[in-house]
Amino acid sequence: MTLLVLALALAIDRLVGDPRFLWSRVPHPIVLAGRAVERLDARLNDASRDAAERRRLGLIAVAVLMAGAAALGVALRTLLAMLPAGFIVEAVLVSVFIAHKSLIDHVGAVRRALMADGLEGGRRAVAHIVGRDVSTLDEAGVARAAMESGAENFSDGVVAPAFWYALFGLPGLLIYKAVNTADSMIGYRSERHEAFGWSAARLDDVLSYIPARLSAALLVMAAAITGGDARAAVAITLRDAPKHKSPNAGWPEAALAGALGLAFGGPRRYGALEVDGVWLNRDGRAEAGPADIRAATRLIDVAWALAVALVVALAFILSAIGR
Repeated sequence: MTLLVLALALAIDRLVGDPRFLWSRVPHPIVLAGRAVERLDARLNDASRDAAERRRLGLIAVAVLMAGAAALGVALRTLLAMLPAGFIVEAVLVSVFIAHKSLIDHVGAVRRALMADGLEGGRRAVAHIVGRDVSTLDEAGVARAAMESGAENFSDGVVAPAFWYALFGLPGLLIYKAVNTADSMIGYRSERHEAFGWSAARLDDVLSYIPARLSAALLVMAAAITGGDARAAVAITLRDAPKHKSPNAGWPEAALAGALGLAFGGPRRYGALEVDGVWLNRDGRAEAGPADIRAATRLIDVAWALAVALVVALAFILSAIGR
């Protein structure tokens, strides 16, 4: 039943996404998780303590978040099991933590902005989905940034939450989202968070390890279906993904770069900090534009459909084995 609920949740998210009318009136669960992270950061991250102590306190903060997420997941699972149509409510709840439609909409918004408003419009649109400084990006840089973000968020926002829900139900899903939220807020190598956020960043790496590689595999299969270069996607992923500074982000990004024949990555700026990022598919085409963004979103959408098909197939296989 868990896998069928997951398939329904994936479909609900693809159709509905994050309705503004709802989340403008009540806080999104991720917003609530973010507030919990902020409070733990304010209470425990004492700048007067040494790095070892702050790392220990960061570990405590993550443990508290995980324990709270697990307890909430168990409570919700128990409550929903008592309802006659609890599986439908659970599917709706799970869909809230999956972000495929949001991903497609935001990446697509960059394409539309480039076409309608040119470079400045594209920069404004891509600034909503990337953390880097976009003020110096040209049109190709804006397009590549949007596609890179789409590939990474396919793993973090779609495949990873689906993976952990499939394995451990609501507790697994909520634990993953709590850790991922903490990583996005405190998992940086800044003066304040390098020690305190170390546990959040490392645990997020662990939880995202398998989903990132599964995401790359789905993108390769999607390339084979859509006419992309599946062989190049495999070769570039195996060659370049391990070079990425992130142990996980490089896998879906390299797969997408290889499938589309594009070069991703390279130098980028975060505020005053300039990072000499590795190139993924260095010999690929650096010039990119709205048509490439359209091709990328289509490929990611097909990868999503393959994920749904895989979930449904597994559900029926396990059901047949259990008979």
